[in-house]
Amino acid sequence: MLAKENHSKFAILGLLTTTCNSGYEMKQMIDTSLNHFWKISYGQIYPTLKKLVDEGLAFSEEIEQEHKPAKKVYVMTDLGKAALQDWLEKPIEQLPVEKNELLLKLFFSNHQQDKQTTILHINDYVQKLTARLQTYQMIEESIRTHSLERKDAMYWLITLDYGIRTTQGAIDWGYASIKKVEEEFHNG
Repeated sequence: MLAKENHSKFAILGLLTTTCNSGYEMKQMIDTSLNHFWKISYGQIYPTLKKLVDEGLAFSEEIEQEHKPAKKVYVMTDLGKAALQDWLEKPIEQLPVEKNELLLKLFFSNHQQDKQTTILHINDYVQKLTARLQTYQMIEESIRTHSLERKDAMYWLITLDYGIRTTQGAIDWGYASIKKVEEEFHNG
């Protein structure tokens, strides 16, 4: 059996194609963009960068800063560019499996005495999704206002559109599910 490929390695390589070239800048970009569809903890960034350097996919250098400690920046090598290009051209391996606590609770909700709690759980989920949707819409506005001239912008907007559409779909599902539970609650 083949070892599962670490796609976070390619996320970090991809970040090196943007203006993010330090671990701190990568963390900022992850928190505002990637984190909505690809989780990378701060603790993964530096070990992954070290691995990229060890594999010859990137190199690091110290940049002196005025009135601050030197900053370690990373630059992708030609080998790194080839590895990223190769990965981008490969088909996806599998559809992601989502871990969703609400769905797990709903699956077993028949064993819950109070159906109103189920409605509250779904409603809370919808509210959290609504806040996420608003965040996505703010990010979209920011890209359209500040980054539309970048070659990456169209692809950023495409991934963001996925988040907007799936989040809106989940909100719609939530309202439909509340309606079903309420109908069962009132009929049962």
